[in-house]
Amino acid sequence: MALRICIAGATGWAGSSLSKAIFNTSDLTIHGAVSRKHAGGLLGNVIDVPGLNVEIKGTVEEALETETDIFFDYTLPDVVKRNVLIAIERGIPVVIGTSGLMESDFVEIDQAALRKNVGVIAAGNFAITTVLLERFAIEAARHLSSWEVLDYASAQKPDAPSGFSRELAFRMSQVKSPEEHYPIEKTIGKKESRGATFYESQIHSIRLPGYVISLEIIFGEAHERLILRHDAGTGAEPYLAGALLAIRKVRQYKGLIRGLERIMDWNIQ
Repeated sequence: MALRICIAGATGWAGSSLSKAIFNTSDLTIHGAVSRKHAGGLLGNVIDVPGLNVEIKGTVEEALETETDIFFDYTLPDVVKRNVLIAIERGIPVVIGTSGLMESDFVEIDQAALRKNVGVIAAGNFAITTVLLERFAIEAARHLSSWEVLDYASAQKPDAPSGFSRELAFRMSQVKSPEEHYPIEKTIGKKESRGATFYESQIHSIRLPGYVISLEIIFGEAHERLILRHDAGTGAEPYLAGALLAIRKVRQYKGLIRGLERIMDWNIQ
């Protein structure tokens, strides 16, 4: 039987593309949809998918009144934690595609998921290319001593740094801390110009028109540099494969899994 998926933010930029992708699979089905703006309408009518006759609900509570196998959140930073905790409390595994969660939020979500014995996968970015960047950066951190992160996004993005840049800093902190060459607190002038410190990495957030989402991590050593960079286009298609992978795997886990890199089958010999 196909897994029944409920998507919060089902009519948004990323959520609508994911809804269409799920509709075209044989092992997954859209069973619930949440959108305050389009509540009461049919999802297929809103996102132009004939035959997708799922009524859109205005709240997560309403949408989860019907049996749901997996809840996917593609909403906004100010509501994502509440949505996720509602689903967990009902014993439903969760995939989080919304950025803006802080460390204390992840701790609370992990504890709640462990209590209810369900899995949660949170990924700052579902594009496979960003998973590769994360993997390459983690490997580079094993051999190099110093790095900083540049986080680019559109001028309208409300959260900074991005979820992916924070997740990258978290994963690298599990390898080691970057070498400190001059203490940030001793900076002459505005110490904020050195960026924000997350998990001991410096992250510089740039918000300008013309960007969608980009991330650059620069490793510096004596007389050499290594630069890894990812740039996203305006379409949501790059995020679909990773999102579908997380949906199909989340029931294998208990508690919080942070980062898509953790669930990839690398098959490295």
